[in-house]
Amino acid sequence: MDRQVRTVLEKDRIISLDIMRGFAILGIFLVNMLSFHSPYLYIDPFEWWDSPSDKGAYAFIDIFVQASFYPLFSMLFGYGLVILRERAIAKGLGFGGMAARRFSLLLLIGIIHAFLIWHGDILINYAIFGFIFLLFVKMSGKHMLLTGILLYIIPNLLFVLLLFATVLFVPPEDLSIYDKEAALASLQAYQNGNFSEIASQRIKDWSGVNNLASLPIMLASIFPLFLIGGGAAKLRWLEEPVKNRAFLMKIMLISLTAGLLFKLLPYITVSNLGLDYMQDIFGGPLLAIAYGLGIAVMINNSHGPGFLLPLLYVGKMSLSNYLFQSIISTFIFYSYGLGFYGKVSAVWGTLLVMVIFAFQIIISRFWIARYYYGPVEWLWRSFTYLKIPNWKRKG
Repeated sequence: MDRQVRTVLEKDRIISLDIMRGFAILGIFLVNMLSFHSPYLYIDPFEWWDSPSDKGAYAFIDIFVQASFYPLFSMLFGYGLVILRERAIAKGLGFGGMAARRFSLLLLIGIIHAFLIWHGDILINYAIFGFIFLLFVKMSGKHMLLTGILLYIIPNLLFVLLLFATVLFVPPEDLSIYDKEAALASLQAYQNGNFSEIASQRIKDWSGVNNLASLPIMLASIFPLFLIGGGAAKLRWLEEPVKNRAFLMKIMLISLTAGLLFKLLPYITVSNLGLDYMQDIFGGPLLAIAYGLGIAVMINNSHGPGFLLPLLYVGKMSLSNYLFQSIISTFIFYSYGLGFYGKVSAVWGTLLVMVIFAFQIIISRFWIARYYYGPVEWLWRSFTYLKIPNWKRKG
C-alpha cells in the first residue's frame, strides 16, 4: 500500500463511509449535470432529448441514479453526526454548541452556493434539518432507526395516495409539471444574461423548489434519512462489516430488488404522477441502501478493493468536491463562462461528468497526500471546534 493510500486510512475513520461519500458525489453529479446544462426543472426529458442515445442515457440515470444518491448522502450525514457526537462526548466536549456552529456555517455556505453559484443547492436543507436532528440525537439506535423509517414511509405513502386520487379526478393535461415558458426563460437567462440576470433566475429556480408548499415534502424525503443513518451508526453496522456480512448482504439484496421494481414502474406501466413519485421516493432510497451496503460488504475497516480507492479520495473531501462541481459546471455552461447552456445533450453531459470526476480523483489524491482535510472541510472543522487544526502533513 503506497504512502498516498496510507494517508487516507486515518485512525478512527470508517473507510467505507468515505468510499460511500465519494460514490454519492459521483451519483449526485450525474443527476445535477442535467440541471447544469439544461432547464431540467421545466422540461419533459424524453421530449427535450429525443435521440435514442440521449433517451437511453437519461433512462439509465433515471433508473439507477436519480433520487438514489442524495438519500445515500443524507443517511451518511446522519451517520457522521452520530459519530461526531460520540467522539465529542468521549473527549469531554459539548456537542450541542459544536453542532450549532457546524450547521450554521453549513447554512451560510449553502446560501452562498444557492444564490451566487447554482440553484440546486442541498446544503441549506441539510443545515436546517440538522438542527431538527438534534432533538432526536439522544435516542437509542433501534428507536432512531424505527422513527426514521416510520417518518419516511407514512407521510410519503399518504402523499402517493393523494396523487393517485388526483390522477383519477383531474384531466391529464391539467397535471403536467412541465412549463415551456419557464424553460425558455431559463435558456434566455443562463445563455445570454449578465451576472445579475442569472442571479435573479437562480433565485427564481431555487424558490420554485424550496418554498412553504414544498417544505413538507422536503422534510419527509430528507430528514428521516438522517435518522436512519444515525440509527445505523448507533447500532454500529459499519464498524464490523465482516461480522455483520450476512445481515448486510440480506438487507442489500432485498433493497436492491425492491428498489429496482419501484424504479422500473413508470417504464413497465403507464406513467403518471403517482407512479413517478413512487419511483423516486421509494425506489431511490432503497437503491441507496443497496449501494451503500454493497460497498460495506466488499471492504473492511483497514483496506478495500483497489477499484474503490479512487472513490475514497473524493469522499474524504466530499464537500469541497461537491462545491467544485457546481463552480466548474456553471462556468462551462453559463454566459459569464463558456456559454454552453442548452447546447449539450444528455449523453455529452454524462461524458463530461466522467471527465470532470476523473480530474477530481486525481486532484483529491494529490491533495490528501499533502493535507489532512479538503479546503472547505478544514474551514468547517475549524469553526466547529473553534480551533485551527493541523492542515499540512509532515514529510
